[in-house]
Amino acid sequence: MGKLDGKVAIVTAGGQGIGRGAALELAREGAAVVVAQRTLEKVVRVAKEIEAFGGRALPVTCDTSRRDQVKATVAAAVKEFGTVDILVNAAQSMRNDVPLEETTDEDMALALGSGLMGTFYFMQECFPYMKQRGGKIINVASGAGTEGAAGWAAYAAAKEGIRALTRVACHEWGKYKINVNVICPWADSPRFMEHVETKPGMMDFMLMMNPLGRIGDCQKDIGRVIVFLASPDSDYITGHTIMVDGGQLMLR
Repeated sequence: MGKLDGKVAIVTAGGQGIGRGAALELAREGAAVVVAQRTLEKVVRVAKEIEAFGGRALPVTCDTSRRDQVKATVAAAVKEFGTVDILVNAAQSMRNDVPLEETTDEDMALALGSGLMGTFYFMQECFPYMKQRGGKIINVASGAGTEGAAGWAAYAAAKEGIRALTRVACHEWGKYKINVNVICPWADSPRFMEHVETKPGMMDFMLMMNPLGRIGDCQKDIGRVIVFLASPDSDYITGHTIMVDGGQLMLR
């Protein structure tokens, strides 16, 4: 038996990186998983990975910046599996390394639309189902937001907005036994690794500053923390930001 037998999860950006790691680990613990992302090929591939070890998965294309597509994704989850118990908001698009003074309206719209608004839309659309019997929401933010990393104005704003939404939902939805938490991961997602490869010496420096001396694995390290936050083991934890980064950044 798994920790999440009988549960239904939606994972955004589930076709790669942290979303994929979450989808695989949630499924291994028994959850039926709706794998959502804009690219059909990616979500189909992850759904097949889940089905290969006996799990249940539904691949769905979804642009998180569009409420109509978010609504359709939640409706598909309910039609296929009956309800929604777990929501993992991992989707986020952005333009990298843009100084604040050069950040455009389009940069802000891209980051806020895909990340902050997508998280907002999914939380609202899943709420009626979670209100009935409780639920777990795990939102993905970033140390770039908590630290105010240079060159990431739009991304940081989106991620800090997600943390603010999380805190509000914690206070408003706790009475319905809905736990809402944030993780700030540092992991080997394809997009992050591509970015680091353009910055000679950046990875070596970051590893030197990391107490555990390694970058996290999207599935084994980040996915397992998401399983914990989605399971009954975390029933008394809500409203928190958990740094899942090997000790690289520590909230105070």
